[in-house]
Amino acid sequence: MSELKKPVFKPNREFAAQARIKNMCEYNALMDWAKEDYEGFWDHFAKEKITWMQPYHTVLDESNAPFVKWFEGGKLNVSVQCIDRHLDTRKNKAAIIFEGDRGDNQVITYRELYYNVNRFANMLKNNFGVQKGDRVVIYMPMIPEAAYAMLACARIGAIHSIVFGGFSAEALRDRIEDAQAKVVITADGAFRKDKPYMLKPVVDEALKGTSVVEKVCVVERNGEDVTWVAGRDYSYNELIKNQSVTCSPEPMESEEPLFLLYTSGSTGKPKGVQHNQAGYILWAQMTMEWVFDVKENDTYWCTADVGWITGHTYIVYGPLAMGATTVMFEGVPTYPDAGRPWKMVEEYKINQFYTAPTAIRVLHKSGEHEPAKYDLSSLKVLGTVGEPIDPPAWKWYYEAIGGGKCAIVDTYWQTETGGHIVSPLPGATPIKPACATLPLPGIMGEILDPQSGEKVGVGESGYMCVVRPWPSQIRGIWGDPERFVKSYYGDVKKDGKPVYFTGDGALYDEDGYITITGRTDDVINVSGHRMGTAEVEAAIKKHPNVAEVAVVGKPHEIKGEGIFAYVVLKGEDTVSEEMEMVKEINNVIKKEIGNIALCDDVIFVPGLPKTRSGKIMRRILRAIAKGEAITQDTSTLEDPSVVQAIESAVNSCKM
Repeated sequence: MSELKKPVFKPNREFAAQARIKNMCEYNALMDWAKEDYEGFWDHFAKEKITWMQPYHTVLDESNAPFVKWFEGGKLNVSVQCIDRHLDTRKNKAAIIFEGDRGDNQVITYRELYYNVNRFANMLKNNFGVQKGDRVVIYMPMIPEAAYAMLACARIGAIHSIVFGGFSAEALRDRIEDAQAKVVITADGAFRKDKPYMLKPVVDEALKGTSVVEKVCVVERNGEDVTWVAGRDYSYNELIKNQSVTCSPEPMESEEPLFLLYTSGSTGKPKGVQHNQAGYILWAQMTMEWVFDVKENDTYWCTADVGWITGHTYIVYGPLAMGATTVMFEGVPTYPDAGRPWKMVEEYKINQFYTAPTAIRVLHKSGEHEPAKYDLSSLKVLGTVGEPIDPPAWKWYYEAIGGGKCAIVDTYWQTETGGHIVSPLPGATPIKPACATLPLPGIMGEILDPQSGEKVGVGESGYMCVVRPWPSQIRGIWGDPERFVKSYYGDVKKDGKPVYFTGDGALYDEDGYITITGRTDDVINVSGHRMGTAEVEAAIKKHPNVAEVAVVGKPHEIKGEGIFAYVVLKGEDTVSEEMEMVKEINNVIKKEIGNIALCDDVIFVPGLPKTRSGKIMRRILRAIAKGEAITQDTSTLEDPSVVQAIESAVNSCKM
């Protein structure tokens, strides 16, 4: 029991007195309300938080579970929720503060946001023929036009699918074709470390060999020369000039799709996670208010990219739905030096700061004493996202950035959950380093034994599950309902009924707090971004000399997990120029997926540990990569001697 104990940090009393949820009594009251009257709980907040065009008649329909429906019969428009309803009271308030890589900045008020989104929406309709239900792929840098594009799609009922700007042409093409996208919105490029980088050429490459996309909208950001395809490519900067600043919002059914976001899975094909209108925007707003406790005059900064779910929910939709001021940052946190984020905190008087453990580790390592040079007294809440944070990084974050007075909300959630599901509440929850703490009010999260479906005891490993549907959950995998059920509802049952399984393992401590222990499937969490091992393996196999490959995760000081590849070469090939071969393999990955999936370690081995049925024993490979003793039974392997050969290959590389 003692090894589970961690130091406890109570909420700042002064902060707690003003917080939306002020203490654990209020938290417990909300949890009790949800448990006793689940539909009544959500009905209350849906009516309080959402501006409805037409009221709903049914709060929750579970008759076709897991394909559930929330707020059926209701109509709304998410862009109205994020913009129009604030105009009477907040039209001159900053909605978005943009800081470019080179230090250029821009403040966009809610009225200006309204005009810019309406112009963008009219352009999509008038010049690109986009209609309700059409899919629009957005491949953009972190500039305000990315937010305009998202909200413009929402305004006219189009379904956007953002692809992270670091993904390769092949990865972009796969997502375009799966979504059957009609239009791509991109930019010529942007700036990183004061140098231009390009996006439009990647789009050009992605569109070779596909006839799905009809037109491409190009935002001219960095002014570099790009190729323009007549009849397909159009300049946003030119077309936007003549658009009307008014555009009637499309009334959308609660359960119609809002966006798709592709995430890696344990098979090679990325999954098009579908989020719908009402439930998603409701929870985005509620978690902004509860977890970050953002107030009317606060300035909030999430450092994520809009290409990931964190950027969707906690840069654009959540902050704007509650009428907050949200910061968008184009650059990297260590340029021109590791004081860049703290300089911005001081300059903009930022109150809530939300970033990934990877960024915290990098900033700690490259600029441990930088925070002391800046006035960080405006900070009230610090957040982490994407992966469990290690205790040393947590300690530096708490002391050096938060000055020992800021709550750290260690948020646990996924692309599929739409928003936070386990997190401290900054005014209520006593926090423990590197611990996600408790499910949020309304989230019926439990750690279950995968065999019995029973809740596990203190210190026992189990599967992190949510045992009742909630409004912001994934509604399906685009075009593949069977995969949706198999991926999320095929592993664990409670009382004989399938429940949502996150794919993560977890532990309870003596206070009932939850610590997430990591993935239980073949997915690697690289810098908070989930990479399917099968997707990386499929890329590596495209190298002409690779016969077989197995990829596992390995602890990484900065990224949390790095990618470790075991490669078997074809025929009698040997590796005379090992470093050159590693470069070639990473070049293939860069082309197929992008830089985010590059391998930290590539080891050439004579074979892989397989059972007689051909299944690769990844647990053995993980143990070897981590330098741990192999405890698994190897007698069932087709060739047990291959394990020793792999260990020898790994050890020789360490010498």
